[in-house]
Amino acid sequence: MSAEIFILILLIVTAVGFDFTNGFHDTGNAMATSIATGALKPKAAVAVSAVLNLVGGFLSVEVAITVTTSVLKIQKKSGGLVAGLSPEKAMFIIFAGLIGGILWNLVTWLFGLPSSSSHALFGGLIGSGLAAIGTSGINWNGLVVKVIIPAVLSPFIAGAIAAIGTFLVYATTKRSRKSAKDRGFRWGQVATASLVSLAHGTGDAQKTMGVIALALIAHGSLSDKSIKADGLPVWIIVLCAGAIALGTYIGGWRIIRTLGKGLVEIEAPQGMAAEASSAAIILTSSSLGMALSTTHVATGSIMGSGLGKPGAKVRWAVAGRMAAGWIITLPCAAIVGALSYFVGHLVGGAAGAGLIFVILVGLAAFIYLRAQKQKVDAANVNAAWDDSTNSVAPSERPEATRVA
Repeated sequence: MSAEIFILILLIVTAVGFDFTNGFHDTGNAMATSIATGALKPKAAVAVSAVLNLVGGFLSVEVAITVTTSVLKIQKKSGGLVAGLSPEKAMFIIFAGLIGGILWNLVTWLFGLPSSSSHALFGGLIGSGLAAIGTSGINWNGLVVKVIIPAVLSPFIAGAIAAIGTFLVYATTKRSRKSAKDRGFRWGQVATASLVSLAHGTGDAQKTMGVIALALIAHGSLSDKSIKADGLPVWIIVLCAGAIALGTYIGGWRIIRTLGKGLVEIEAPQGMAAEASSAAIILTSSSLGMALSTTHVATGSIMGSGLGKPGAKVRWAVAGRMAAGWIITLPCAAIVGALSYFVGHLVGGAAGAGLIFVILVGLAAFIYLRAQKQKVDAANVNAAWDDSTNSVAPSERPEATRVA
């Protein structure tokens, strides 16, 4: 087996691994509020979300095309690789970038931080691209228009829409009995949360599809012109949609807990307003080919729902920690992507690719085992939030660990 084929196989396996982490990292974007309000049982929520993420992966390829053209500049307009870039080196860049994205996803999952999987991926690719080629290897214009500007604007737009929606919901139902209102809005939450899951599959599964397509373009097995003309190969769509669905079903309980219990003490009307806002924005951006962060949208919507309800409490300390995570995601993932490239390139060829893959597996195992010391799962995801620590892990006090 040639070094090129070996690196391509490892790259595809790692891309599927990233898609899996994307699934469990972002489950909370769709289902955190429904779980927090009791609209859906935790296990049922992640099962519904998984199925709809799977379906969403088949609905569009616009974001996948964005990933192949708007982050790395490894192709000439004629379709060949840029001067001085071999297929092996191009695939190594993508491979190292994926490692940066996966490790940042796992670190933020450990701390229960709902950071952007999309920006972790793009950060990893940017870092490895800079390490290998320099600034000429990055499509700065596409990055700004398709990634940076939407990242900055989306939380504020989502928050404003959710705040207005929440205010109107409470204003129009203020004379309704609370029990009847909560029951009705919980059913509404099931519908809107399902729509967010569908939207998430439509947007996020495509990002990994785009990465695999980019690797095949680098290898010479595919071209961006054929993607635009005929769409992605079916096997890529099936593989990526299945991986994100499986990751979603596993349930990223640590992040679900932060979004559902740590940010706002949320009620069913707020949950429905937040989810409706998120779904509308994510679906719109996907149709325009914008690689939007569903995490930024969902978090902005949840905060907006807190601001829109009179007397609601927003935990600004938790929100500030999330915002800090958002700011450092791109540079931190870029650093890991660059280091991965340097280490692999130092050894070179198939051996270098194998080495950084083994390092990835070892660090992933360490992070997983570390998380088990303060486990968050379906049984305690709705435990009361401890404002004194703002820790994602529930207190071991009996009154705090009771499932709501």
